[in-house]
Amino acid sequence: MKYRDSSLPVEERVEDLLSRMTLEEKVAQLDMTRGVEYATKPSEVHNCSVEPDTDFDFDKIRSLFGDRGIGFIHDTYSVPAVMNRLQKYFVEETRLGIPCLFTGEALHGISGTRGTIFPVPLGLGATFEPETVRLVGEVIGRETRSLGMHEILAPNLDVAREPRWGRTEETFGEDTCLSSKMAVAIISGEQKDGALSRPDAVASEPKHYCVHGIPEGGTNCSPARAGEREIRSSYLPVFEAGIKEGGACNVMASYNSIDGDVVMCSKKYLTDILKKEIGAEGYARSDWGGIRRIQNSHHLVKDERDALRLAIGNGLDVQGCDMENRYFEETLADLVRKGELPAERIDDAVRRVLRMKFRLGLFEHPYTDETGWESLIRCPEHREIALRAARKSITLLKNDGILPLHDISSVALIGPSSAHQKIGGYSAIPVGYEIASVYDELRRLAGDSVKIVQCDGCPITEGPKTEYYVEGQPHLFSKGEEEIADCMDQAVEIAANCDVIVMVGGDNTITSGEGKDRCEVTLAGRQRELVQKLAALGKPLVLVLENGKCVDLSEEDGCCNAILAAWFGGEFGAQAIAEALLGQLNPAGRLPVSFPQSSTRLPCYYSMLPGGSLEFMEGSKLPRYPFGHGLSYTTFAYRELTARLDSRDPLRVEVSVKVSNTGSRDGEEVVQIYVDDVESSVATPPLLLKDFRRVALRAGEKQTVTFTLDEKAFRLMGLDYRWVVEPGEFRILAGASSGDIRCETAIIL
Repeated sequence: MKYRDSSLPVEERVEDLLSRMTLEEKVAQLDMTRGVEYATKPSEVHNCSVEPDTDFDFDKIRSLFGDRGIGFIHDTYSVPAVMNRLQKYFVEETRLGIPCLFTGEALHGISGTRGTIFPVPLGLGATFEPETVRLVGEVIGRETRSLGMHEILAPNLDVAREPRWGRTEETFGEDTCLSSKMAVAIISGEQKDGALSRPDAVASEPKHYCVHGIPEGGTNCSPARAGEREIRSSYLPVFEAGIKEGGACNVMASYNSIDGDVVMCSKKYLTDILKKEIGAEGYARSDWGGIRRIQNSHHLVKDERDALRLAIGNGLDVQGCDMENRYFEETLADLVRKGELPAERIDDAVRRVLRMKFRLGLFEHPYTDETGWESLIRCPEHREIALRAARKSITLLKNDGILPLHDISSVALIGPSSAHQKIGGYSAIPVGYEIASVYDELRRLAGDSVKIVQCDGCPITEGPKTEYYVEGQPHLFSKGEEEIADCMDQAVEIAANCDVIVMVGGDNTITSGEGKDRCEVTLAGRQRELVQKLAALGKPLVLVLENGKCVDLSEEDGCCNAILAAWFGGEFGAQAIAEALLGQLNPAGRLPVSFPQSSTRLPCYYSMLPGGSLEFMEGSKLPRYPFGHGLSYTTFAYRELTARLDSRDPLRVEVSVKVSNTGSRDGEEVVQIYVDDVESSVATPPLLLKDFRRVALRAGEKQTVTFTLDEKAFRLMGLDYRWVVEPGEFRILAGASSGDIRCETAIIL
C-alpha cells in the first residue's frame, strides 16, 4: 500500500489512502471527540485531564467509532502512555489503521496539569521582542509533543481593539505589525520552521480567523462591524503572516459574523481567501459549538442539519467538539448520499486532514516515547525562558523617582494579588509545585534588611468560591476568587506604619478571559477605594497591575507615585515584579494596547483614522498611556534619523537612527519606526508601526539601529480595493512610543 511507504511524496500517499476510504471513514476523519469522556480515571484537579494510570472504556469507543477511527481527540491531558493506549486502538483495530491526531490548548504553555506556564500572550506582546517569543514557542512545541499531543489550538491572532473584550489577554495586542511579527515568531518556534515530523514540533492552529478582536459592544462572539479595506489592512495580514511566513497550515474559524457574513459558514473567508488567496494547506476547524451557532445564534438556517451542510459546503473542514459524534458523522454522510453536499468537498477536507497527519509523521511514529517527557517538562532551561519572558514583559507606566525602591526599612505589601499570584486563563493547573507570589519573592530578594508586611486589603471579586463555566464548555472554567477577606481597615493601618506602600492588584480569571467581558475597565471590586485610602496616608505608593487588558487609571494615575503593568506573568511573574521593584531588573516592556483616559472613552487605539475631533466635552480622546509606551530606570536619546532608497529596489528603504543611553544605568530601549503616508487616495492613520527593535545599551553607550522597510510598509488598499504604493511623500518617524516620536525624516517614492 503506497500510503504506508514513507519514501513517497506526501501528496501521493494522501491520494492513495483517500482512494481506499469509504464515505464513513472519510467523514470520521473530520470528527473530533474528547478523550476524558472515555477515561476510567479523570483528573480530580483539571476537568479536561486524565490520570496517568487511567484506562478507557473501549467498549464505548468501539460502539461509537468501530473500525472507522476518528480524526482528532481533544481534552486528554496526561502523560504519553495514556495517549499511546488510545492510539493503539486506532492504529491496530481500525480497517486502515489511520492514526488519531491528539489536540490540546496551549496559548501560553500546554494546558492540563503539566507544562511550563509563560506570560499570557498580551504579556508576550509587551516584550516587543520576537526572539523571546520564538523561544517560548519552541518550548511549547517541545513540551506538548513530549506529552503525546500533536497539535495546539493556538496562537490567538486576533487584533484586539475592543478593550472591554475579556479575551484581550490571549492576543498580542492592538497593532497589526506587532501581532504579525509575534505570530511568525511563536508559530515558527512551535512548528520548528515547518519540520512537523520532529519529536519536538507541533502543528499550530491560529485563531480566531479572522476579525474577532472588535466584537460589537465588547461582548464575546458579537459581530464585527468592519469594512473590506479595514479587514484586509488591519486583521487579515496577521493570519497571512502566520500562514505564509510562520508556516501555519490550519485555522480555527471565529464564532462571529463580519459585516453580516457568518465566518463559520463563509465561502468568502474559508474558501476564497483562506485557501485560494492565502494558500492555507490544512483545515479550517469550527470553534467549540460554532456550527450549532449558525442556527441558534445567527439564525441562518432552520436546523442543525442545514447548519452542517452550510458550514462544510462553504469550506469548514473539521468540527471542534461541536455536535455529538454519531450525529455529525451520520448526518454528513447522509448529506453526501442525497446530493446535498458534493463528494468532492468531503474529499478536499479529508485530504487536508491526512496531509497534516503525514506531515506530522504519525504513520511512521504513531506512538510517543513514554519517558522522555520527564526530563523535559519544566526543566531548568524551560523555566529560565519563562522567567526571561516575564522579565521582558514588565512595563513601567509611571515613575516619579520612587522606583527602584531604595533606602527603606519597611514595605507595606497590600492588595488581593500581593500574596496570590495570577497566571491568566488557559493556564495549566500547577500540580506538585507552588507558584510564588510577590510576597514570597519580595521577601526572598530583599532579605532581612527590609521588613515586609503583607495584607490583602480586599478581594478582586466578591462571592463564594464557585466555578464559572463559559457556555458550558468544560475546558473553559474559572475557580472563584481565593477566599480573600475584606480587610481594608487593617491594610490601611499596616500601611500607615511602613516607609513605602506597594499595592498589587488588577484582574483575575473572573474579570478577564473568555466570556469575562466587562462594560468598563476599572479595577474590579473595591480596589480603587483601597488605592485611594492608601494614597491618603501620604506615603510613597506604587501600584502593580497583574492585568489581562488595559486599565482605567483615571483616579489611580493621580495618586500613585509609580505604576507597573506586569500582566499575567506566568509562573515567574512574581519574581520579575520583585526584581523590578528592587532595581535588580530595569523594566523595558512596552504597551501592546493603549490605556484610555477612562472607561467612558472607548474604543481607544493609536491607529484610528483621522477626521474626528480629539476632544470630548469631558476631555481628551487621546490615550492616557499610548501604544508602545514604557519607561525605564535610565533615559535614552534619539538623533540622526536617516531614510535611504535602495538603488536596486525602488520600494525598499533603509532606515537608521542613532540611540544613546543618557542615564547612569544599563537598560533596554524599544526603538519603534512608524510611517505616515502624507497624501493618499483613501484616509490612513496619522502613523502606523512598521518595525521595531529592542536593543540593550550600557550607561553612556551609543548604537546605530537599522531597519529595512519594504513595499508592505508603504502600501495601502486603494479605492478599487487593490494594494498599491502611491507615489509621493512618506514621513518616517522614530520614537519611544506612538505618542513619543523623537525624530522624523521624509522620503519620496
